[in-house]
Amino acid sequence: MDRNSSSGTCHFLGRSLVCWSSKKQNCVSLSTAEAEYIAAGASCSQLLWMKQTLKDYGINLKKVPLLCDNESAIKISQNPVQHSRTKHIEIRYHFLRDHVLKGDIVISHVKTEDQLADIFTKPLDEKRFSALRCELNILDSLNV
Repeated sequence: MDRNSSSGTCHFLGRSLVCWSSKKQNCVSLSTAEAEYIAAGASCSQLLWMKQTLKDYGINLKKVPLLCDNESAIKISQNPVQHSRTKHIEIRYHFLRDHVLKGDIVISHVKTEDQLADIFTKPLDEKRFSALRCELNILDSLNV
């Protein structure tokens, strides 16, 4: 109704889901790429917090992987040049780009059908919901 995108993220430590979120974005995006880029930036900040927490426990990670299903958002994050497609994106959302360029975060593509965060943001049929729930290592409460 309000044209704001919903974004979802899930964060793993090994194969264990340790953090997830689902949020309606604060601003209206002009494109899907922009909405995905903003969501990836929010995910980046959570990943960097997790990286620092692990460092406090003596576990040092060099490059943290971030998976995104939108190739345009990935290209925006890897291109330091401001151009007509990105000039309207607020500066604060370029947090992701800065960390990709520093090498803290390695962003790569995941197929849309393999995007686990869809379980938090989209209405899914039972088959897809069950498959994603299984990938997230969440038990079916009816079969326990």
